[in-house]
Amino acid sequence: MLRVLVSLLFLCGTAWAGAGSQIGVYYFPGWKIAPEIIKTDPWDKIRPYPDREPVLGWYPEGDDKVAAQQLTWMKSAGLGFVVYDWYWLNGHGVSLNQAIDAYRRVAPRDAVQYSILWANHSNVPSSLKQFDDIVDYWIDKYFKDPRFLKIDGKPVVFVFNPGFLARDAKGFGTPVADLLNRARQKARNAGLAGIYFVASTQAVKEPVVQGLPSDSYDALSAYNYHSGLSGKDDGRSMSRSYTELTDGYVESWKWILDNSSLPYILPITSGWDKRPWGGSADRLHDNSAGDPANFIAHLKAAKDMMSKYPGKTMGMGVICCWNEFGEGSYIEPSKKYGFQYLDAIKDVFGKGK
Repeated sequence: MLRVLVSLLFLCGTAWAGAGSQIGVYYFPGWKIAPEIIKTDPWDKIRPYPDREPVLGWYPEGDDKVAAQQLTWMKSAGLGFVVYDWYWLNGHGVSLNQAIDAYRRVAPRDAVQYSILWANHSNVPSSLKQFDDIVDYWIDKYFKDPRFLKIDGKPVVFVFNPGFLARDAKGFGTPVADLLNRARQKARNAGLAGIYFVASTQAVKEPVVQGLPSDSYDALSAYNYHSGLSGKDDGRSMSRSYTELTDGYVESWKWILDNSSLPYILPITSGWDKRPWGGSADRLHDNSAGDPANFIAHLKAAKDMMSKYPGKTMGMGVICCWNEFGEGSYIEPSKKYGFQYLDAIKDVFGKGK
């Protein structure tokens, strides 16, 4: 079935250039058994939710044909880059790298660009040497690739949890700013312009106004939000509908844009419904899944925010996610919605829009 779909759907590959904006998407590479972290077939928990089945079926992630088709669809929708969640595990090293490796094998020079979200929530780095090993891997494998996303000529690395990085760096006696500048110098020594580090953050005053700028991050963004905040974590409930979730995003966007000294790559979401993976602590939060119609409204809100803050946002946004099927955050063509999510991106951010 996969071969037939690929041959038919590869025709959807016409590029769609954005007008004054560059929208990317996070990619979760969790759809293949990896003994060090994923012990059983990860699709098994999604199969009871057949509406979420991808158009490509329960695909073998890392397969070249799968990757080529996904990249073709991304480009056709007008997406400018894909950010692969990237893992380094103690005692193992790089993990869940099958999707990014497939990209590197099959993506042509004019494909959507790629970047990494360092998923640093596994007690890594545990030492300065390990940090050096990680940065050396990035430089050797990714940063010199002309397809890798760059800002100001610098390869872009998103950091999932800056708080964890600060904790881990403190454990081996190195301030975060020194750590990031060490990485930048290693990149410069390799002939690059440096590294552009993007910190994930909520709309909370201390990290946004003080901590992350002093830690020498270049910009802010986020993987996802579960409610809106305006400077402090006031304990409010998580969203209980996609409309509430969108309202929360808009609140967080505006507060960060009004208060941060750093650029802000606008985080965008297709929704939240974690039932396949056991559900959220607040079960009503899983009512926050979107659909293509209200996703269009969310995209329009993001576009409006970018137009009001063109310098601070750099005209950039990043969607969660291509394929977080377990969390209900996905825009990859599915049995229920087909290509409607990708069509929504094209409708809002496409050429001449």
